[in-house]
Amino acid sequence: MISFTVRMRFAPEDRAEIRSILQNLGAASRQESGCVSYVAHSVEADPDVILIYEQYQDAEALEAHRSSAHFDQYATNGLYRKVRERTLETLQEIV
Repeated sequence: MISFTVRMRFAPEDRAEIRSILQNLGAASRQESGCVSYVAHSVEADPDVILIYEQYQDAEALEAHRSSAHFDQYATNGLYRKVRERTLETLQEIV
């Protein structure tokens, strides 16, 4: 299992567009056979920060996600063009 979070900061004026992009990206990603979980959150204390929690069955599933048409459309040519800061944290299961 591969689990990670992606934390991104966007400009306040992009908030509605980012939410729309994330709704589309999340819906498409959750349909992938190797996607276990894809959940986007806004940070309550800072609504311009988005935290996405993702889980994939294995490296092949993650590669399929990153190579998909919807990732190209909504992440590469959507979120990544608007993001001001981005941090990725790979998680290791304890239990």
